[in-house]
Amino acid sequence: MATLKDVAMLAGVGMSTASRAISGAGPVSAESMRKVQAAIEQLNFRPSSIGRSLSAQSLGIIGIYVPSFFGAYYGTILKQTDIELRAVRRHVVVATGCGDGTPRDEAIEAVKFLIGRDCDGIVVLGHDLHDEDMLALRKIQPKLAFLNRHSAQFEDASFCPDHRHGGALAAQTLLGAGHRQLAVISGPAATSDNKARMDGFFDELARGGIARAAVQLIESDFSREGGFGAAQRLIDARRPFTGLFCANDEMAVGAMSCLHRAGISVPHEVSIVGYDDDYSAEFSSPGLTSVHIPIRELTQNAVRWLLNQCYNTQHAITREFPVTVSVRGSVIKR
Repeated sequence: MATLKDVAMLAGVGMSTASRAISGAGPVSAESMRKVQAAIEQLNFRPSSIGRSLSAQSLGIIGIYVPSFFGAYYGTILKQTDIELRAVRRHVVVATGCGDGTPRDEAIEAVKFLIGRDCDGIVVLGHDLHDEDMLALRKIQPKLAFLNRHSAQFEDASFCPDHRHGGALAAQTLLGAGHRQLAVISGPAATSDNKARMDGFFDELARGGIARAAVQLIESDFSREGGFGAAQRLIDARRPFTGLFCANDEMAVGAMSCLHRAGISVPHEVSIVGYDDDYSAEFSSPGLTSVHIPIRELTQNAVRWLLNQCYNTQHAITREFPVTVSVRGSVIKR
């Protein structure tokens, strides 16, 4: 098997130059790079990942915990994470919280799994974690970035939009379209981001003269199946509503399908506002009006911040993530 020394000798360069050409970690002239690449091809050289890891005392791997692999929301986060890491020749290991335990227990177990795999740093999508869980995990692995979760204890490591404002925007959208008979399909009540958007939504309704008790609320699980089932429960309750707020787009698409099957027209009988503005929103029928969360930018900055901590990169980091509304055909004025 060819070695780095063989590559350097054939290319006629020093071993340090050959190493920099292969790793990308340092300056190499175009001519030397061409010679090293030609030698690699001729010798069929494959760099040893184990050797590089021992030399650098780093595996060059970032972990990420997400509660699920399914859905456009999580898919966007995973894709953007991989894009950022590949740009600096690093790779990602993913763990999910699917299992028989509580969402909180599964999240803790999954993050500990990534820590045990010697990831250089970990991105945690941690809305199921409590503050004390975040503190305990950071004592084991200080290089954690928390995505879509704000913590006053970890301001530097927290990357989260203003979900309370997002909830208020959803309420403003329905109220502005003249809807007063409202229903809500929320995510799990205990999750921090769901609580924030619900508080923002109902506070805005109160300013508009609508009491929380006057609004039908069904708790669900952020899935399309959950949205479908929750919408069916609203239909079965036989309490009229003309405006529906769903706490994410997955549930909104499921609810829209349920209403369609029940012969209820969206938006002519019921207007729907979703949340996240993931890529399914634009292609639903009708197009889904949704609160836009800049999830790509959130992910990008969380990952880049972690790269700065782990590898001394110098990425510029922003913590401003404007929340807006993407208006489409699922909402009309009464």
